[in-house]
Amino acid sequence: MYTYVVRAVRADEWTSVKALRLLALRDPVAHLAFYETYEEAAARADDFWRERAAGGAEGAGGARQFVAETPDGEWAGTVTVLVEAAGSVDWAGGAVERLQGGVVGVFVRAEHRGTGAVEALFGAALEWAWSWGAERVRLVVHEDNGRALTCYRRLGFSPTGVVFEEQREIEMAVERADRA
Repeated sequence: MYTYVVRAVRADEWTSVKALRLLALRDPVAHLAFYETYEEAAARADDFWRERAAGGAEGAGGARQFVAETPDGEWAGTVTVLVEAAGSVDWAGGAVERLQGGVVGVFVRAEHRGTGAVEALFGAALEWAWSWGAERVRLVVHEDNGRALTCYRRLGFSPTGVVFEEQREIEMAVERADRA
């Protein structure tokens, strides 16, 4: 097992944010897990990556990108949490009924899977969402992404009954402990 330091990305780390995303898009199940291709992401201008890193950086507001670092500074994985306000509309066009977190962009390097990286990342992500007053944290996962489904269940996420038929995806969520 590794010991990971989990922290928010910094705006000046945009090249590392880009490199990790491009690596994630090379994963064998990337077509099930992400809404863009490697080619689309690789073609994006540097300004896109600068804005993306700044948007997930410390103090950036309603979004936070976390990375798990090894003792030698390697980024083992990442997760991003978006705050979704009650009364707003989510990415799929659905009404958001209560303050919640939305998890996106989950990726752990193959050599760090099963070493505690994903647990460390989700621990920080959930803690951050709860600190914003989120009542639950949700994510969407493709029904054929068995590795992710197993992982999210192990982390306490359960299917909510919301299904996105066209994309063959299901919503999973975990409730804040003091509300469950």
